[in-house]
Amino acid sequence: MHRHFKAEFFRVLANPTRLRILDALRSGELTVGEIQEELGAEQSTVSQHLSSLRSINFVQSRRQGTSVWYSVSDPLVWKMLDIAREIYERQLRAGKKMLEKLG
Repeated sequence: MHRHFKAEFFRVLANPTRLRILDALRSGELTVGEIQEELGAEQSTVSQHLSSLRSINFVQSRRQGTSVWYSVSDPLVWKMLDIAREIYERQLRAGKKMLEKLG
């Protein structure tokens, strides 16, 4: 069962738009319109991706009047994304060193 969760977890994260949404929410709660403006994306696209992020409880929403505000459910999400960025940067540095040795 936990393998299915992990697979779904990483499937949802495997989309650049969803990662951009999570990064946008680092500064705090945003409405769909604010996220849409930040990403330069259509409202339907943002809503679809927010739905996927909600499906694994990465984001939560609250309604205030006619607006729906979104925030990250667990700040550990950012720690995980920061670790992924560190791994990526290490791989870039290793690749650069290898190219320098060849050149």
